[in-house]
Amino acid sequence: MGPETKLKQQAVSIFQASLKAADPAEAVFRHVRVHNDILIAGTTRHRLNHFENIYVTGAGKASGAMAQAIERLLGARIARGLINTKYGHGAKLRRIELNECGHPEPDQQGMRGAQRIAGLVSGAGANDLVICLISGGASALLPLPAPPITLSEKKSVTKLLLASGANIHEMNAVRKHLSRIKGGQLSRMASPATVLSLLLSDVIGDDLDVIGSGPTAPDASTFDDAARILAKYGIEGRAPRSVRNRIREGVAGGIAETPKPGDPLFARTRNLIVGSNRLAVEAAARYARELGFRTMVLSTSVQGETRDIARMHAAIAREMVEEKRPLHRPACIITGGETTVSVRGKGLGGRNQEFALAAAIDVAGLHNVLILSGGTDGTDGPTEAAGAIADGSTIERAQKKALDARAFLANNDSYNFFKPLGDLLITGPTNTNVMDIHLVLVG
Repeated sequence: MGPETKLKQQAVSIFQASLKAADPAEAVFRHVRVHNDILIAGTTRHRLNHFENIYVTGAGKASGAMAQAIERLLGARIARGLINTKYGHGAKLRRIELNECGHPEPDQQGMRGAQRIAGLVSGAGANDLVICLISGGASALLPLPAPPITLSEKKSVTKLLLASGANIHEMNAVRKHLSRIKGGQLSRMASPATVLSLLLSDVIGDDLDVIGSGPTAPDASTFDDAARILAKYGIEGRAPRSVRNRIREGVAGGIAETPKPGDPLFARTRNLIVGSNRLAVEAAARYARELGFRTMVLSTSVQGETRDIARMHAAIAREMVEEKRPLHRPACIITGGETTVSVRGKGLGGRNQEFALAAAIDVAGLHNVLILSGGTDGTDGPTEAAGAIADGSTIERAQKKALDARAFLANNDSYNFFKPLGDLLITGPTNTNVMDIHLVLVG
């Protein structure tokens, strides 16, 4: 076995360790339990016999697995339930209905599910408990545009924001103000019921109002923010008229804002983070040390343009090879977060595959060096790959197949670059999502 082959196997096993730590059912069980008819969630306790009905709802790629955990905890106590999850991310459930729908592009099936979820929680009373399960992808999987905005019009705004390079905080600030259910509005619908929201965080900083666009969290963003973001990226003139009119009317005070911090309706809402990128990164670091690597976690808050962040990781790899810092080899540097891609080409790929391609160019020729970038949800962009793996021989191997790395990068076509090399990272659906993991290994 050559050194690059061994490094590749080790990198994949470290990545798999991070996925295991992000398992959504285990995340729920770590924070929620039932003892003597008392539901204990974090530091909060609820006497189950005080509730007439328990409803379970929510959305996200991991919501099916989270729902399985809740069914194991509460069983027949659950009166009704409905969650939206991504196609192919289903789970066997007995009391909670599963509605599979579109992601990353929301579809009519998702909107019908969101309408039914809104109806379910709106019918909850003061003596009822609503358990909301939110994980990565919930923003797209819980689409309920505010009339007269249509789903296709809201999707067009999302596409404009994605292509512009807007980060997740900015995208959600806009989407919350085009929605009937996001930005704390699900809690508003459920009031005066008690709401317990369990969150698997896929955002930097674990901000409650950003995870899944914060359907049960106070919303710190405003219509003014939404208008500023559209202007910042020069897309306000290209947004549909209904979107421009709603934001303009909201700025003028003609439409009620999303509920803000301090609103009394949140007195009966508890938001509890049960899993995050930090936990996944820490697990990866533990496993890397077990494999014998000197290991350092640089950050779990990595963000910015994918190509720039990738080149920084490649520079660290070169520094370890040439200067033995920040670590002597064998070494493993781990970061987590979520970068963005400014789309200029017409190729196929995602931010993790583009990360690996940009890094491959800068580590070309380095011996016994590898960089892996993978999404913990198992999908990267509109592809079946979670990401990709690059090493010092990637560019040389590509040239032998007449693949020009810089041309593929310019066309945002990282998938079709790595596929013939056999260096795509394929995991299949992981039923979790806690952002991305980046590994730099020097053997």
